[in-house]
Amino acid sequence: MIAIFSLTILGAVLGIILGIANHLLKVESDPLEEELLAVLPGSNCGQCGFAGCSAAAAAIATAASPSCCSPDSTVLARLVTCCPPGGKALAATLAAKLEITIDLSGVAASGPRIAIVAEELCIGCCRCSKVCPTDAILGASRQIHNVLREACTGCENCVDSCPTEALVMRPVPITLQHWVMPRPLAA
Repeated sequence: MIAIFSLTILGAVLGIILGIANHLLKVESDPLEEELLAVLPGSNCGQCGFAGCSAAAAAIATAASPSCCSPDSTVLARLVTCCPPGGKALAATLAAKLEITIDLSGVAASGPRIAIVAEELCIGCCRCSKVCPTDAILGASRQIHNVLREACTGCENCVDSCPTEALVMRPVPITLQHWVMPRPLAA
């Protein structure tokens, strides 16, 4: 009985201490960085050259800060267009949020893509599954591999590592989960 009472008191005291420490040692984050992170796709594929979407948002927010450089610099324009999965739509959204003008002629508008395995070419070497950042590729040694559509971020790491060119990037197939109603034509 004394042990239960002492552990309860110890837990309550440590909980109060942690609550006070959380309040006093709180790290303030940049609100612009959080807004940019909410706009980015969140796939953390690394195609932009950063460790993930949070690192890309931090770099864009740092470049957009007045202490770093002017908002219309070429560095900021390059960072805004760095996300291949987001394409032109994401670059335009980021530019509008940062209130800058950018040239979108060099940005590909391919849309979201996923990897597809050509089963007749797959030799089961497992090189693709080792480089996949989201573990979207299923298969064992000397077995035909397959890609989970829901987990594939379209990073193309697997395509570069496949020795038989069995992996190709294709647009996301239109299913009930991925269908988007086309915009009506302007009258």
